[in-house]
Amino acid sequence: MDGANGEEMAVGCILAIKTTLGDEFEGQIVTYDRPSNILVLQEGTTKPGARRNLRLLKANYIKDFTLLGRGEDPLDPKKCFIDLAAIQAREDAAMRQAEIEAERIGVGVTAEAQSIFDALSKTLPVHWDKTVIVVMNEVRVCSPYLPDNVSGGTPAANERVKKVLEFERKRLQARSPGQF
Repeated sequence: MDGANGEEMAVGCILAIKTTLGDEFEGQIVTYDRPSNILVLQEGTTKPGARRNLRLLKANYIKDFTLLGRGEDPLDPKKCFIDLAAIQAREDAAMRQAEIEAERIGVGVTAEAQSIFDALSKTLPVHWDKTVIVVMNEVRVCSPYLPDNVSGGTPAANERVKKVLEFERKRLQARSPGQF
């Protein structure tokens, strides 16, 4: 990024890049952060109002590049529109989704317990209560997560969970013999 190529690697330059990982793409330089050696590139059309992707690329992953041309400053305040409300909404949705996914991961449970939870969650509403799997908000499955460890709920719900648990344990056993 330094030296003779310094002129070529200015903000606004449009490059065709080949990475050491085999990726090939075109992008316009938005900025270069010298301390981290990261190049920020804008991919996609440069038409005003069009959706664009930003790619952060460690410069030492660039195998080869070709200067395709020079464009205007991609962050020119007269031409650059950033919809902060849309960005905030996407961030909020991503955070909610991450929280939902984090709640599905048991804390202090075995891989077997997590596999059983994941299998049960495909057909029944489940959540963790510490190390206990709670099914349909009423039936509890305690370690070691066998049909004998199912309690609570109506008799019909209890039997349904036992049958699904038994089926899922057999499926997991068949998929990974000797593991469960």
